[in-house]
Amino acid sequence: MISKSMSPRVENSSAIRAMFEEGLRMARIVGPENVYDFSLGNPNVPAPPEVNQAIIDVVKTEDPIKLHGYMVNSGFDETRQAVADDLNDRYGTKYGISNIVMSTGAAMCMNIIFRCILDIDDEVIVSAPYFVDYTNYVSNWHGKLEVLPANPEGGFMPRMDELEKRINKKTKAVIINNPNNPTGVIYPESVIKEIAAILEKKQKELGTVIYLIADEPYRELVYDGTQVPHIPDYYDNALVCYSYSKSLSLAGERIGYVVVPDRSDQAEQFKIALGIANRISGAINAPSLIQLALARCLRTKVDIDFYKRNGQDLYEALTDAGFDCLKPQGAFYLWMKSPDADEKAFVEALKEEHILVTPGSAFAGPGYVRFSYCVAHETIERATPGFKRIGQKYFH
Repeated sequence: MISKSMSPRVENSSAIRAMFEEGLRMARIVGPENVYDFSLGNPNVPAPPEVNQAIIDVVKTEDPIKLHGYMVNSGFDETRQAVADDLNDRYGTKYGISNIVMSTGAAMCMNIIFRCILDIDDEVIVSAPYFVDYTNYVSNWHGKLEVLPANPEGGFMPRMDELEKRINKKTKAVIINNPNNPTGVIYPESVIKEIAAILEKKQKELGTVIYLIADEPYRELVYDGTQVPHIPDYYDNALVCYSYSKSLSLAGERIGYVVVPDRSDQAEQFKIALGIANRISGAINAPSLIQLALARCLRTKVDIDFYKRNGQDLYEALTDAGFDCLKPQGAFYLWMKSPDADEKAFVEALKEEHILVTPGSAFAGPGYVRFSYCVAHETIERATPGFKRIGQKYFH
């Protein structure tokens, strides 16, 4: 029998599966070229050729025992050093091998962090709207996710007054997802400084350690010269989770890392604990082949201009049709206000034009919808007449 804790997850999974099946149903009726699916955040830009070449070179040149064998749970030294060198060149930091713990993508990075810091009923704070699986990552380790109310008037930046009020002795961490899924906004330096100041104040007041966890799988996907601040520059007890799923289109390879700065609380013990958490979580270690390949090519990137063009053109198509949207700053998501108070009814209306989007309530953001623009550019072009017809229905 399925456990009580898993039953609601199965029900939610059914809802997600229903969206996917709806797209297949539409495709059978009107043809796949006439279904405009903006619901899934699956990278559609190929991995750079340097990645494929690195994989081939590794297979040809590495000792097969090393290539396919175990390594220390934190990852290969050469991969961790390559990551550290890359970060040092970008941010002027002085990271070394020990500051980097490789794992199976940003999702597992967050899970092993929570395994290390949470006791039963400890709390983690995030601001709505947020990536829904944070709830699962925290509850996996018997913690509770505390959600700050959304701040549409403030550009969906965290509500600082609410953040300060919610922190208590049970608070172990605050998550910031930068750039943000689902809104596409980037938390600027001024916001990071505000958050850091609040956490510093509360740590002293409560005599506790509060980590600021930066979840950054979209860090490279930024537009118009915008920069994502390096969180450890602003707060000592910062941890960075990163994934190559988006920057190198390697979502299926499950590869990422945690940065543990030396200034963070009990840093040396924490580094060891993360390696142990990798092992006891069942991940054991990050996949060996892609680790060794990454060490040879991690400074390359996917075609970010493709996503930039898609975001710009989708934004223009929707605003021209009368919709109220946030202009994307990063990631590959566009956050749009629903013209219907019930955004699920609006999602159904879009289906009449064979347009699939995700309701904002899936991200604790009711009244909005999320468009994922990691799609063929032709999908945006072909969907535009439908945007206009739906806009006329609501605004004229």
